[in-house]
Amino acid sequence: MTTAPTTSPNGTTTETMPLQPLLNDALIVLRAPTQVWSDATGAIGTAAVHGVYHGDVRHVSALTASCDESPIEWISTAPDGASRVVFGGLVRGVDDTTPDPKVRLMRDRRVGDGVVSETWTLRSRVDRPIRATLRLRLTTEFAQLHEVKSGHAHPRATETVVEGSGARVDAGAQGLALLAPGADVASGADGLDAAWEVDVPAFGEVEVGFTLTLRDDTLVVDSPAVPARWDAAAVASASPDPRLARWLSRALDDLDALRLVLPEHPDDEFFAAGAPWFFTLFGRDSIWAARLALPLDREIAASTLRVLARLQGTDDDAQTAQEPGKILHELRASSLEIPGEGIVLPPKYYGSVDSTPLWICLLADAWRAGMPDAEVRELLPTLRGALGWIRESGDSDGDGFLDYIDRLGTGLSNQGWKDSGDSIQWRDGRLAEGPIALCEVQAYAYEAALAGADLLEALGETADAADVAFWRAWARDLKERFAETYWVQTPEGRYPAVALDNAKRPVDTLTSNIGHLIGTGILSPDEERHIASLLLGESMSSGYGIRTMSTGAAGYWPLSYHGGSVWVHDTAIAAHGMLRAGLTAEARTVVEGLLDAAEGFAYRVPELHSGDPRTHSSVPTPYPAACRPQAWSAAAAVVCLTALTPSPQA
Repeated sequence: MTTAPTTSPNGTTTETMPLQPLLNDALIVLRAPTQVWSDATGAIGTAAVHGVYHGDVRHVSALTASCDESPIEWISTAPDGASRVVFGGLVRGVDDTTPDPKVRLMRDRRVGDGVVSETWTLRSRVDRPIRATLRLRLTTEFAQLHEVKSGHAHPRATETVVEGSGARVDAGAQGLALLAPGADVASGADGLDAAWEVDVPAFGEVEVGFTLTLRDDTLVVDSPAVPARWDAAAVASASPDPRLARWLSRALDDLDALRLVLPEHPDDEFFAAGAPWFFTLFGRDSIWAARLALPLDREIAASTLRVLARLQGTDDDAQTAQEPGKILHELRASSLEIPGEGIVLPPKYYGSVDSTPLWICLLADAWRAGMPDAEVRELLPTLRGALGWIRESGDSDGDGFLDYIDRLGTGLSNQGWKDSGDSIQWRDGRLAEGPIALCEVQAYAYEAALAGADLLEALGETADAADVAFWRAWARDLKERFAETYWVQTPEGRYPAVALDNAKRPVDTLTSNIGHLIGTGILSPDEERHIASLLLGESMSSGYGIRTMSTGAAGYWPLSYHGGSVWVHDTAIAAHGMLRAGLTAEARTVVEGLLDAAEGFAYRVPELHSGDPRTHSSVPTPYPAACRPQAWSAAAAVVCLTALTPSPQA
């Protein structure tokens, strides 16, 4: 457990406080819903995030490889896609006395759905036989994911049975089985130990290995049975930029590994939001990932729509933030408790103000991209319900703008994509009070109203004609009221406020949220060009992407989660909007920054990174607790490909 000291008023250190694990130096191998986090040598247990996870439970908290006769000096780490990595080490204690190392251990780790396997190959160029004992040690834990994230991981009681070269560990709803052919397996107070006594012939090699099979009876998600539909190598080879080709290759492999299904509908895939904390269905994240990746895969957009349609809200329930017609925020096997913050989210939680209009936008995009009319018609009842939520429940106070407020005080206090508690601030640093009406949510609603009208007109019934006229008039009215209400003038210029607060005052901070307005139609072309220029200005552009908050705001801090950092998907959404608005040159400028960031992160871009300007650092500074891979960050690479690929009309 990682902890930090706390200090009493008289200046003395009193106790330690658990901290969220840092992720930036850790290595991940994954196949949703299974993931393995280790250090660069393959060792698990030297950092707080390390472990073998399946679903929302860390089954194994420590796992190491050793040799009784010699230290293993690890010298190489070679990832091979999202689900495999090979570690290489030297075993000089059993080598000869010549300068070149001649005994090597190769450790091949692979992760599948509920399965982790390793193959260890001891290779020798020594001219005599070698005898060695290779040893695996692992510690089981079965701690809940939210405990690990908060630094409060607690091992669960287990029962262990050793059977020959294997063992079973049972922790109730979870468990694992170890199979280590040829090994002597023993159970101890700290976990399991497997040892192989091997004889390596002169100039020869010996191979041993083990498999962990993980069980979680509470899982609400599963891995799809079919491979991804895209050819990552072919897509990457079509890139006009070699950096983008490398990013696409990595990103598409990660998107493949992040695919999930719900067990009752195994043919409908969606993207898990990201690792390690969000290996499940998230309405907003899964929608945006599918939307950004739409040029690559129309089918996963359609299946994401169907998955969320089946979970659409039907009741008014403050406990779950559910309302009729509302689209889900997140799905988990059990309640999510965040210690120290008073947040308790139920397994099905609807606390998202933007998932519902974004669902409509994705439906329209998928239809225009060729989703069959018959499949779209099957979703028209969900569309009508979503439009009904926008009209009836999305506006809690009747002012004509979509807003949110946490009704019980135990849910998310902010329910847009910037969902941290301090994300909506005034320029002077004060927190805005809710209900909060975010600017980008009005743009999503405007686009959704017109898109819904188009869908109902093209594919609906005669009775939908009145709704078509209503939603087009509603959108016109929203656009007019937005122009009258949201724009502010500050020392940084004129721009739309990030939100309206509970007194209907425009919260005047310059933020990246306004990038989401571009291309939705809620702004005029001149306004879109003006906003694009602000986002490319020094206070908003770090050179590696668009900052979430301007450097001119009192609350700006480059390592703030939503108050000055750069989120790759957020920047990509702005570029996506610029392309839709015909601002191609501006979009390509944004893409250049994203490519520089991708190069700095070895082409696996994290959830977010620091907003430090590139003039201060030749590579982007990590946000050390950022998740990776993240579906919408990976999907940003597809936006970059679209921006850099000449259109057929060009």
